[in-house]
Order: sequence, then C-alpha cells, then structure tokens
Amino acid sequence: MTQPPHDKQTVASPEELREQVEQTRQELGQTAEALAARTDVKARAQEKAAEVRQQATAKAGELKAKAADLAHQVPERLPEPVKEKAAQATEQARAKAVQGAHAARDNRALLLAAAAGAALVWLSCRRRKR
Repeated sequence: MTQPPHDKQTVASPEELREQVEQTRQELGQTAEALAARTDVKARAQEKAAEVRQQATAKAGELKAKAADLAHQVPERLPEPVKEKAAQATEQARAKAVQGAHAARDNRALLLAAAAGAALVWLSCRRRKR
C-alpha cells in the first residue's frame, strides 16, 4: 500500500479510484491468505509429515534393493567348506523329513488312535469344566 509521491498529481476520476481500491483489496486478500497459511501450524505439520513419509518410503525402497543385491552376493562369497557343510545339513534335514513322513505313513493306525485318545481326553476335560 504505497502512496504516490506528493509532487505527483493523484488520481482524479472516481472510476480510477474504484480500480485502485479493488486492486488494493485483492492484494490485501492475497497477503491475508499467505499469512493464514503460514500460521496454520497443523497444516504445515501435516505437509512436513507427508514429505518425511515420502522420503522414508523412498529410502526404504533403496535399502531393500541393496539388501536384495547383497543377499544374492552372499552365496558367491562363502568359502567352499561352508557351502559344503550347508549342503550336507540341508540334505540331512531332507532325509529326516522323508524318514518322518515314512514313519507316520507306516504307523498311521497308531497315530490315528493317539489322536482319537487325545480328542477324548480333551472332550472329557471340557465337559468337567461346565
């Protein structure tokens, strides 16, 4: 809201005065909106939180990609004795799982009887609680 210098002639027509008043109102409205936006702490905090969330998501994606790359490099960097022991342990675990499956299949009747007995015990305990 600057005023013209005193040595210049001021606006003479009422129409020009109305235009200046309207322009001043618009400038004042824009200034008020800008000040209101600056003082709206909640909105500014939400904007900052969204920005930080976006940055964190991007960083997490980068770290996930790095971890995947490193995970693919680990087997290549393992010494041969460690690779061999891991392969042996895996094979032993598979063999024991197969052996357990065969034992369960061979003793199916015994397993079914044990399961039925456990169910009966559970039901009788449940009835006693009532």
